[in-house]
Amino acid sequence: MQLETYISDLLYRYECVTVPEFGSFLTQRVSATIDETSNAFFPPKKILSFNEQIQKNDGLLAHYIADVEQISFEAANKKIAKRVDVLKANLTQGETLNFKNIGTLVFNSEDKIMFEPSYQVNYLTDAFGLSQFVSPSVARETYKEQVEAVENVIPLTITAEKRKNRPYFKYAAVAVIALTLGGYFASNMYINQVEEHNQIAQQEATQQLENKIQQATFSLNPLPVANLKVTKQTGKYHIVAGAFRVEDNCDAKIAELKALGFSARKIGVNRFGLHEVVYASYEDRLEALRALRTIKKEHNKEAWLDVRVLD
Repeated sequence: MQLETYISDLLYRYECVTVPEFGSFLTQRVSATIDETSNAFFPPKKILSFNEQIQKNDGLLAHYIADVEQISFEAANKKIAKRVDVLKANLTQGETLNFKNIGTLVFNSEDKIMFEPSYQVNYLTDAFGLSQFVSPSVARETYKEQVEAVENVIPLTITAEKRKNRPYFKYAAVAVIALTLGGYFASNMYINQVEEHNQIAQQEATQQLENKIQQATFSLNPLPVANLKVTKQTGKYHIVAGAFRVEDNCDAKIAELKALGFSARKIGVNRFGLHEVVYASYEDRLEALRALRTIKKEHNKEAWLDVRVLD
């Protein structure tokens, strides 16, 4: 039994997943962060931790395994207990337990379980599609400092005596003002000419269109009836591609998956108020599990299986 796979599936939806008589995996949401030294931006995420003291069976893990494997609740608990005995034996022998996409567990010198999260998977569904990126730093004072350095070496000053000896500065200023005003009036005249030309062209195009409409003949022969065969998806085993807070984002995801050949659709809102999009739904549990393994391997390693009957 791949116990870590079931734990990973539940960590997307719950803040605490307890393995009876072993311990609990906990999640805590953290906001987006910025590393000022490297200019790296990190999206919001769930950080993982492990508490060896929380071992009481709350039934969450057993119920999920029972639904997925189509076995009784008691049988699921027995499978968990058997797996826990093996895990404890391996820890006692000094082995390091590696839970894929979750982290590693090992005994320390005081025979306490030490947990190191892997951070390979972001279990925060609100951050679906977001990734880390690095932005170059913005140097706002560079040019100002360069100008100040030049002014300190070569002062730019014009004394009254120099102004008297250079009367052409006054005429240059007058010339600049004249050119500016001339450019302004010329620009306005050009803009008015362009607007007049566009208006005439639009009127001509409208008249040509009306003439074509009056000369056109329309055939109103009835069109042949199109018979479309629509297959309705059924089944309680749903392979979830993502859950979205904003419903409009579902349509973009569905279009993307359909372009890849999947029978994507929305299956409604889950208990957390998120709109879920699925690759497909299945009647048969084994068929759904085989499809899930293929999707995780070839398309999306963060896909998970949702077992519920739709209204």
